[in-house]
Amino acid sequence: MDFGFTREDEDFRAEVRDWLAAHATGASDRRAWERTLGAAGWIGIGWGVEGYGNRRVGLTRQVVWAEEYARSGAPARSGHIGENLLAPTLIAHGSEEQKARFLPPIAAGDELWCQGYSEPGAGSDLAGIRTAAVRVADGRGYRVTGQKIWTSLAHEADWCFVLARTEAGSRRHRGLSFLLVPMDQPGRIEVRPIRQLTGTSDFNEVFFDGAHAEEVVGGEGDGWRVAMSLLGFERGVSTLAQQIGFAQELEGVVRAARESGAVRDPVVRERLVRQWAELRAMRWNSLRTLGGSGDAGAPSVAKLLWAGWHQRLGELAVLVRGAAAGVGPADWSASAPYELDAAQHLFLFSRADTVYGGSDQIQRTIIAERVLGLPREPKGAV
Repeated sequence: MDFGFTREDEDFRAEVRDWLAAHATGASDRRAWERTLGAAGWIGIGWGVEGYGNRRVGLTRQVVWAEEYARSGAPARSGHIGENLLAPTLIAHGSEEQKARFLPPIAAGDELWCQGYSEPGAGSDLAGIRTAAVRVADGRGYRVTGQKIWTSLAHEADWCFVLARTEAGSRRHRGLSFLLVPMDQPGRIEVRPIRQLTGTSDFNEVFFDGAHAEEVVGGEGDGWRVAMSLLGFERGVSTLAQQIGFAQELEGVVRAARESGAVRDPVVRERLVRQWAELRAMRWNSLRTLGGSGDAGAPSVAKLLWAGWHQRLGELAVLVRGAAAGVGPADWSASAPYELDAAQHLFLFSRADTVYGGSDQIQRTIIAERVLGLPREPKGAV
């Protein structure tokens, strides 16, 4: 596919820019902003179906929306997990009743979701999870017990989709089910924020103590297939929007290099040019993949590319500022142990880029086994 934008796509781009300029300025309440997006039909434009309160547009216009949203400075999305992960999974594997129940509130921005996959000791090795779900006596649902970790937005979410072991004694990918768990269960679900180096708490630990779940997607025991299908939706159009943010960060680093005089160093100049060139290559690789020219390892290649690139940008962000990069603001207080400027935040947060969302080791293993056909990595006893 020759991926390009038509005149109609550019007209759509102008519509998107005008709408965002009129509505995004001053939007600070993230949940209210989700409802604003939903009321205008902007949530779920890439689902491939309509009728749930969402618009339906083609791939090029999904790219336009994602790019213009990133450029607009609009609030960070808190509904993206429901919109971009759960909803496509329900469309592919859910019952008609489940689609009718859950898709409209996602499209309206009324219900937020989080993802219950990773566990202590079973992060990238997803088949090693231990969270258990036992059928209740009357057969109507399950009682879920276990712990999940690195759960983004769990402190805001109304629901969590949870991969749990519904067959006692099962191992690895067998005996797993994909459950939909309401988060408002006091005494049965506890969310503990994880404080990061940046001073923020974007991730959480979630403890389930007999939490009730009635909905299972794809049937009991079919959780591994459903979970892998969901991971296939994780990287796509959103990577192009991510790259817009990367470009803005790179512009900030270049500006800082000029202000500090570091740009006069030929080594720094070479690194800045390399960052720019690699970012352009990532964009064209993403467009090629969206156009249908990718392969089974394309998502893993993309993750390896941007994770390492972003870490190197974080290192450059502090390098070009010299000693000033280690100086904090004058208004530190006991209530706020430290505040970070943009460069410091970029450096510290990007340390995790090669770990979360599937570590570099896991991505290389996927490429080796599924693309290059190399022997499978030996697995230890579980």
